[in-house]
Amino acid sequence: VKIQVLGALNAEFNGISVVPTAGKPRQILALLALCPGRVVPVPTLMEEIWGTELPQSSMTTLQTYILQLRRLLGTAMGPDVPGSAKDVLATRYGGYLLQIPAEAVDAFQYERLVVEGRQAFEDGEDERAAAVLRAALDLWDGPALVDVRVGPILEIEVMRMEQSRLVTRERRIDAELRLGRHVELIAELTDLVARHPQHEGLHSQAMVALYRSGRQAAALDVYRRLRQRLIEELGVEPSPQLQRLHQAMLAVDPQLDVVAGARRSSTFDLYAA
Repeated sequence: VKIQVLGALNAEFNGISVVPTAGKPRQILALLALCPGRVVPVPTLMEEIWGTELPQSSMTTLQTYILQLRRLLGTAMGPDVPGSAKDVLATRYGGYLLQIPAEAVDAFQYERLVVEGRQAFEDGEDERAAAVLRAALDLWDGPALVDVRVGPILEIEVMRMEQSRLVTRERRIDAELRLGRHVELIAELTDLVARHPQHEGLHSQAMVALYRSGRQAAALDVYRRLRQRLIEELGVEPSPQLQRLHQAMLAVDPQLDVVAGARRSSTFDLYAA
């Protein structure tokens, strides 16, 4: 069993795809895959595929979609596999569940690696943290569930996963900056600050990478453009941490050249109070 949600939806049993072509059954499969071994209540499934406007035949239609998924599973499992499609996509009181191990779904492999990478980061094992977090990020193949039309439940899940992806990327860059890989990170950070024009953490990393690469003017320009954007769009100044980082660059503070300091903090918190 192998299910991918970090990108296009893909689900294989015995190497055979069980992803339906129709939109609503795809939504159901995606939602069940994000809750492996857990019952997803019928009202939750209905809200995902119809929102608050339920058709009169909603229960019958939902059962038809479940039947379609079981047919695909049954074909993929074949006659030689013990158990049946009803054992894999099981009916329980009040809902349905996909009886598969969490590790069969890439989102759960990703989360396990993120926990491991964060622990390595906290322990000051920067080389390991960078490698493990990179392995977690390599599981992604585009935006989460990019080819599924998401309803209100999946929309929240997709937002959560995408936010986690960005935080994990930021943490991996922190580890790589501490390893002195500032030059290699400039292109990636230039792209990230363009995509996230108000994200102070990413801007602090871009500033430090440029500064340590001998590009002080470019580092200061990153700050200037962010400050201008925050004032114009939100009416606020950059955070105290970022202001202190900017001042340190103007003063050519030697602390900025310390690649792996004693503090196990993020780049953004280099000048935290």
